[in-house]
Amino acid sequence: MNDIKILWVDDEIDMLKPHILFLEKKNYKVTTANNGQDALDMFNEENFDIVFLDENMPGISGLEVLSEMKESKSSVPVVMITKSEEEYIMEEAIGSKIADYLIKPVNPNQILLSLKKNLDNSRLVSSKTTLDYQKEFRKISMELSMVNSWEDWIELYKKLIFWELELENINEQGLVEILESQKLEANSQFGKFIEKNYEDWFEPKADKPVLSHTLFRELVVPEIKKKQPLLFVVIDNLRYDQWKAFESVVANYYKLEKEHPYYSILPTATQYARNAIFSGLTPLEMEKKYPQYWKNDVDEGGKNLYEGDFLTEQLRRLGMRELKQEYYKITNFRDGKKLVDNFKGLKDNDITTIVYNFVDMLSHAKTEMDVVKELASNDKAYRSLTLSWFRNSPLLEMIQQAQQMGMRLIITTDHGTINVKNPSKVIGDRNTSLNLRYKTGRSLTFEEKDVYFIKDPKSIQLPAINMSSSYIFAKNDNFLAYVNNYNHYVSYYRNTYQHGGISLEEVIIPFLVFNPK
Repeated sequence: MNDIKILWVDDEIDMLKPHILFLEKKNYKVTTANNGQDALDMFNEENFDIVFLDENMPGISGLEVLSEMKESKSSVPVVMITKSEEEYIMEEAIGSKIADYLIKPVNPNQILLSLKKNLDNSRLVSSKTTLDYQKEFRKISMELSMVNSWEDWIELYKKLIFWELELENINEQGLVEILESQKLEANSQFGKFIEKNYEDWFEPKADKPVLSHTLFRELVVPEIKKKQPLLFVVIDNLRYDQWKAFESVVANYYKLEKEHPYYSILPTATQYARNAIFSGLTPLEMEKKYPQYWKNDVDEGGKNLYEGDFLTEQLRRLGMRELKQEYYKITNFRDGKKLVDNFKGLKDNDITTIVYNFVDMLSHAKTEMDVVKELASNDKAYRSLTLSWFRNSPLLEMIQQAQQMGMRLIITTDHGTINVKNPSKVIGDRNTSLNLRYKTGRSLTFEEKDVYFIKDPKSIQLPAINMSSSYIFAKNDNFLAYVNNYNHYVSYYRNTYQHGGISLEEVIIPFLVFNPK
């Protein structure tokens, strides 16, 4: 506290002597100036922690002083103090990135509160966050032992993400490790819940969440029927916490109307989950009804080449063939900018669907590129990288244009991803699928405790490569490693982001509806 130095600038500084004495009694060091030029000279010669600046002074005005201070040392917080409540002064001051705005007459406690808010904020927030999480820890632990429905799992997962985001900005590694242990326990329990209930969700009258193949019919169609142009964005491989990372950016243009997290089908992989969204069918139904569009894991060729066709067919089955709709898949920056340049041409569509592939490419790049491994070394860094991408992406430009055109907006995804840590040995023949979080094939040998085993794929609406094919899905943060060349395999894939298996991060994913501001 003794080191905190305040510069207070006011042409009536003598009138503020009681305030200054009050601060000095609390061990703040206050330097005063009664005009702008003297203040700037002092500001440039000394290092101050904060400035209190009168707006209305003779000579150089407070706003001019503020502008020069920000050019000189932009990181020093400046608190503007003024008699005026005129809106343009507030706007100019806020535009110049003031730290606070106080209206005269101010009392000593207002000044003290502003100091704590601007100089002691991180410590106070850290202290309160720590205390709040310590209170919440026991409650979460109790909920973990009692959670028994798909709705409860959504709420518990959202709560874990909330605390993960709260704790990531405070320097309390012990609490972060406690939360990590709670997430591990949650994923362990969630895997058991899926094993017990997943097969039943394909029964007609089962109590089940919205799943990939029912998402469009249950959640998108009601929005289409509101007769307002709709932008439907599917960001591949977007976790719930990644959405929370850039939620505030979207909020500049759109108001969140509805948040409805839903469950990805298994495998939580693009060819299964995203095709299911656009077709409105399970993978087994897709294979039977549209063999010309469906490809199994071991088939050659792209597995998601016909999403637009699947969507057209689903709209036809739903009696919505007259809708004016267009589908776009963006896989690189160039294609994104091209769509941005032509976006106004979409204004007459009832629904415009955009699949954006960047986040999926990011997760694969982390596996293959050392620089991305460094940039996305953990979940916090992965969220930060996603936010940086979104802020500078053509997708944000599309959302901005959509808002200006009065379009409603849906943002969702097909599945999430998890940072895998623990290898689990598996043996299969040469026709076994290659994914690290699930395998399908015959004669699979595996560690039973690490996977959810499905002997009959039809029981969960999955196609079989051959008559004796089965599926295994990795649980928790395991990844499936072949015994051959095991050590190299483990070293290469540990601490990479993978999808296809069972975890809260992969299965429970965002669906969000917005109105333009």
